[in-house]
Amino acid sequence: MLDAMPSYDPVTRAETARLRAEARLAGTIADFFLDADARLDDRTRLMLAHVLGAIVGAIEWDIRRHAARLLAGVGSTRAGEAILKAGAGGVVQQLTRAGLLRDEDLMEELIARVRHDLIAASLPVEVAEPEEASLLVRLAGVPDSIVASAASALLAAESRRRVANELGSAGGSELPAELHHRLVWWVAAAIRDGLNAATRESDRAITEAAERSLAAHDEGEQPAAVATRLAKALDARPNELAAVLVESIGDRRLSLFVAVLAHALGIAFDQARSITLEPDGDRLWLALRALDMDRPTIARIGLALSEADPRRDIEAFADALDAIVSIGVEDARASIAPLALNRDFRMALRALARTDRR
Repeated sequence: MLDAMPSYDPVTRAETARLRAEARLAGTIADFFLDADARLDDRTRLMLAHVLGAIVGAIEWDIRRHAARLLAGVGSTRAGEAILKAGAGGVVQQLTRAGLLRDEDLMEELIARVRHDLIAASLPVEVAEPEEASLLVRLAGVPDSIVASAASALLAAESRRRVANELGSAGGSELPAELHHRLVWWVAAAIRDGLNAATRESDRAITEAAERSLAAHDEGEQPAAVATRLAKALDARPNELAAVLVESIGDRRLSLFVAVLAHALGIAFDQARSITLEPDGDRLWLALRALDMDRPTIARIGLALSEADPRRDIEAFADALDAIVSIGVEDARASIAPLALNRDFRMALRALARTDRR
């Protein structure tokens, strides 16, 4: 077996093996001491790996193909072929080894996306009438062209996301612009680093290909953005809000539920998604009480989420329901007021809090 390995100094080989063993041991120890609620379950871990690999892979091949095309256009076919082949498909491993994919903002977004999609797919379907069309289908056919257009766009966006999840592929990164920008340049750097001999021409081609990927990125077609547009167009009144939230959940349209909740509370989509996905549900119940949701509404939403998310304790929720509905609307509003803070301000406060804990 050793003879089949690349020939290099035995001392170096031994030291490399030792470092790998130490890294594996450190990872195993860290995993053992993780709290149960911090550990990813196997289904989430697998889907997260698929999504991350698909996003990085799509960006990688877009950059490689376009850079090779640019080089071929100026007669540097061999350099273009090198970009296509050198380290192809190994960018995820490069970025992982470099520690770049441990980026907290990136992983927070991807984990939230994966959990959102898994829960949405597992929600129990509830319809008022067996022959009634789903909520989004009905909204896509209303006379209000703005609502109808946004509903149709959400149907298309969620269909694309569902197919991508099933196939383990990605048509685009579907990341917020800031994270997409960060990831594109990491991928471009990894491609360049994999070349045996980078030249000024290849650097220019990789750079132009990366800039093309950035220019093509459109946040507006992502499910979160489309759902937000639909929620704003619907602009559900207080007396309509409970029905829209309950029917969104019953129709497995978790993106719409989150967007309607965010719009009603005056907070960002990512904040509403975060409190919706939390397994203890405390902030979600407070948010619903802040909107003056009654016991049946909170119960239906809580039970549906408990069925879809194995991390939730349905018995604990049932025991706490009386206490939840006894919370005053104004008290609930005061408790969730920090959610409405500017996103950058929230991030700065969170970073400062981490610094203080050290």
